[in-house]
Amino acid sequence: MQVNLNDQVVIVTGAGGAIGHAMATAFARNGARVVAAGRTLSTLQATVDEITAAGGIATAVIADVADKDSARNMIEQTVERFGRLDVLVNNAGINGGPEERKPIHQYSDELWERIIQVDLNGVYYCSKPAILQMERQGWGGSIINIGSIVGLAPLRLQCAFTAAKAGVFNLTKAMALELAPLKIRVNAIAPGSIMFEGTRKLFYADAVKAEAMMSHIPMHRPGNPEDIAGMACFLASEDSAYMTGTVNVVDGGWICGYTRDF
Repeated sequence: MQVNLNDQVVIVTGAGGAIGHAMATAFARNGARVVAAGRTLSTLQATVDEITAAGGIATAVIADVADKDSARNMIEQTVERFGRLDVLVNNAGINGGPEERKPIHQYSDELWERIIQVDLNGVYYCSKPAILQMERQGWGGSIINIGSIVGLAPLRLQCAFTAAKAGVFNLTKAMALELAPLKIRVNAIAPGSIMFEGTRKLFYADAVKAEAMMSHIPMHRPGNPEDIAGMACFLASEDSAYMTGTVNVVDGGWICGYTRDF
């Protein structure tokens, strides 16, 4: 997707992961100056190196979204480096692995707290200082929260992830209501099954598992990180200037309804 993001300053949290990497590089291709934020310098630097090799502008910032001081420092470093902040993408998130997916009465309290802290509290911790910065600037901005379709159509054995992502979507709407007078738009993206190394190992490397997964998807294929990146660029741009409080589903039709014959 080609949109005009020239000279916009964009923070992408979780920029070392597959979707974060795709969004960061897409923002840069469209003219933005990118802050790749996350906990692992090596993966962040790989994203930055790809952007700069293509002629873009990017920098890496170590940040833990689950720590409010670290989140605030991320915003401060961004403004020190680029002098402004126009777009925040709250992408960082975690989930339990297959061995940790259990019914709620057997679910790990520690895992519950860790997922809620990163996936939901992290959105709050990062958004608050970003909003204060955008308010000081006076010209508004855009916040994009990355959720999951499980926040709209819950799946079994993932109670914490489901609760966190549902919370992200309602938080998105509450933020949109409150921040519209400040010219700050807040929207969300709900990805479906996206192909990257983790999902390839879990679902798509084995033909039987892959077919079972794709039987839920009307388009009968997984998405790719670039599908999410295109939506993020659109939501960050003036092409979506009258959109706020939306949850944009990018899932190949998964949650439209049942696809199997009864």
